[in-house]
Amino acid sequence: MIVTQQDIFSVLRQLNPWWEQGRVPDLPSWKRLAFSELYTWVTKPPARRAVLLSGARQIGKTTLFLQTIASLLSEGTKPEQILYATLDHPLLKLVGIEGLLKTWREVQPKAAGTEYLFMDEIQYAPGWQTWLKHQVDFEKNRRIAVTGSVVPLNTESLESGVGRWHTIRLATLSFAEYLYIKKIVLPKLPSVAAITELFSWRPCDFIRVGEQARPLVAHFHEYLLRGGFPQTALMESISLAQKLLREDIIDKILQRDMTVFYGVRRVLELEKTFLYLCLHDGGILDMMALCSNLSVTKPTANSFLDLLEAAHLIDRLEPFGYGKEVLRARYKVYLADPAIAGSVLLKGTSLLADTTRLGAAVETAVFKHLSAHAAAGNAKLSYWRGKGDHEVDLVEESQDVVLPFEVKYTQGMVKVKDLKGMSVFCEERGITQGFVVSREMSDFGGLTLPASKSAKNAPVIMRVPVPLACYWLSQLQTR
Repeated sequence: MIVTQQDIFSVLRQLNPWWEQGRVPDLPSWKRLAFSELYTWVTKPPARRAVLLSGARQIGKTTLFLQTIASLLSEGTKPEQILYATLDHPLLKLVGIEGLLKTWREVQPKAAGTEYLFMDEIQYAPGWQTWLKHQVDFEKNRRIAVTGSVVPLNTESLESGVGRWHTIRLATLSFAEYLYIKKIVLPKLPSVAAITELFSWRPCDFIRVGEQARPLVAHFHEYLLRGGFPQTALMESISLAQKLLREDIIDKILQRDMTVFYGVRRVLELEKTFLYLCLHDGGILDMMALCSNLSVTKPTANSFLDLLEAAHLIDRLEPFGYGKEVLRARYKVYLADPAIAGSVLLKGTSLLADTTRLGAAVETAVFKHLSAHAAAGNAKLSYWRGKGDHEVDLVEESQDVVLPFEVKYTQGMVKVKDLKGMSVFCEERGITQGFVVSREMSDFGGLTLPASKSAKNAPVIMRVPVPLACYWLSQLQTR
C-alpha cells in the first residue's frame, strides 16, 4: 500500500481539529445567506437527501461547511460523529472515500446517533454520484453534505442525483454580503419586504432614501472591480485582487479543471471562447459570429459553453415566451461575477471610465442579484426581444406576475423616450409595473409611460439606483 493508515489519520486529524479541541478554530463571524438553508438540510432535512453545495472556486463553500460543523458542536453533537475531508488532498485522492471512512471509524469508534459527513470537492472522487446515491439509500443514520466546483455534464450522472441530493447553488458575494464582509458602516437604510413595495412610497421617501444611500455608490463601484469572491474582496490592493481572480480562472479552472474533469485538450480554443464572452458580457450570443471569429465549429462552441457553465463561470439566460416564440431565439450569456471581465481583460480601475464595459459589468451585477432573488422565490428569469429590435434586459415571472427590468447606467435622468422596449413590452403584455435600474441617486421614483388605447391604467416604471437595487435584492434572497 502506497499510503499507510497512519498517513491518512494524520491528514484527517489536521482537517478535523474538533476531535481534539472540541471546537472549530478561526472562523469568521459573518455567515452567507445560504447558511440557514444548508444548516436546515443538514440537521432537519425536509426530505431524505444529501446536500450538494455547488459553486465556483473560492466563494466560501468550505467556510460554510465549517460554520455548520461549529453549530453542530455547539448544540451537543459529539466531535467524533463529524467528519470533514477535502477530496482534492493528494493522499485522500489515493485512498478514495471508502478508504478514508474506514480509517475514520478505526480511529474514532462509532457511537450511537447521527453521523455527519462533509466532503469538499467531491468531483475528485471517481463515481461519486453512485456512492452518494447508495449512501442516501442505505445509510439511514448519516447526513451527508458535499461541495463541487464543477457539475456533471452527462445525463446519467444528472439522473443519479434525482431524489438523492438537494442542490444549493452558491453564487459569489451579493452586494450586501460584500458590504458586511468589508465591515463597512453605512447609514441605516429602510428594508423592503418586496421590491414592489416601492410603488407605495411617497415622493419625499425617494428623496430622503436617495440622499441616505449616496455612500453606497463608491462601494458599489469597488464591488464591480473586486468582485464577489471573499478572498479578493478583503485584499487591500484592487490590482492584486484582480490578478488573483484572473489567475484562478485562467490557470486553475480553464487550464487545470477542464483538463482533469472533462478531458479538454483544446484548451487554447476554450480560453479564446471565454475571452470572447468577456468582451460580450450580457449580450445576446451570436453563435455564427463567435464561430467565425474563433474559427470553431458550432458543436465545438456549444460544448465549450456547456463546460463554462458547468464550471460556474457563465450563466445562459433564455428568452421570454413559450413555444414558437422562443424556438429559434438566442440565449443571453452573463459571466458569473461582474468583476470577471474587467479582471481577465486587464481593465483595472480604468473600467470605471469605460462606459461600455462599465455598463456591461453593472448589468451583470443586476442579473446576478435578480437571478438569486428569482431562485429564492421559485420565479423564472428571462429576457425579451420583440420586433424592431425592441428589448427588455430582464423579465421575472412569478405565478401570474410579470415584472420587466431594464438597466440604464447612463448619466442623467432616465426618461420615457429611453424606454421604447419597455413601452412596447408593457403594451403587448398588459404589464402595469416595471423597473429601471438607473445610475444617479437622484433618479429614484416612479415614471409613467403612455397608456395604450386598450389599457385601463398607464404602466408605472420604478426607477431605482443600482446600488440600492442590488442592496435590497441581496436582502430579499432569503425571503
